[in-house]
Amino acid sequence: MSQIPLRKAVVLVSGGMDSAVVIALAREQGYQVHALSVSYGQRHHSELAASDRVSRMLGAAEHKTVSIDLRSIGGSALTADIDVPLDTADSNAIPVTYVPARNTIMLSIALGWAEVLGSSDIWCGVNAVDYSGYPDCRPAFIEAFEQLANLATKAGVEGAGIRVHAPLMRMSKADIAREGQRLGVDFSATVSCYKADDDGRACGHCDACRLRAQGFREAGLVDPTRYR
Repeated sequence: MSQIPLRKAVVLVSGGMDSAVVIALAREQGYQVHALSVSYGQRHHSELAASDRVSRMLGAAEHKTVSIDLRSIGGSALTADIDVPLDTADSNAIPVTYVPARNTIMLSIALGWAEVLGSSDIWCGVNAVDYSGYPDCRPAFIEAFEQLANLATKAGVEGAGIRVHAPLMRMSKADIAREGQRLGVDFSATVSCYKADDDGRACGHCDACRLRAQGFREAGLVDPTRYR
């Protein structure tokens, strides 16, 4: 009896804990994962090594890294000579670690690859609960991008259409940590820190580190993060 081929999905992978859980969820739901990372000029290059490591570890069919130079426009502490804030109090302002249009660009690249692969499904780890206030992590953005994808592509006009999956959208970091434990994700292989060193060791003081540590603490799980 011939096997039914798995549905293909393009999964955006950053090397952090959220996208690792998204790969595991897509695999659990029967997708063949084609992992996609974007080298956009970020200062923490160890996240790209983590992206490849996590993709292989979680059984992705392939992992592709696409390069685009967002340092040429700057505007963020992750792509310009701007200090990453450390030990900052919570604020309603959009933080300086926001990278202008980053998720729009990444999803657009994922959309193009999905069309080439014949995939109708894009998965990403955006989150609207513990998300540092980034405007491109909200449900309205994902809904709007999905509408754009179905207006602007051959797959949307003539094919089966494009779906953008954001399964972590309404989960807290603690929820994500618990879900990762259920799925068997080795979080020690992931890198979340905005100031991670070349070995992927975290600073423990940036927003990403603080949210990650809080998530493990609230989930009652041991934090496997490697700190400097």
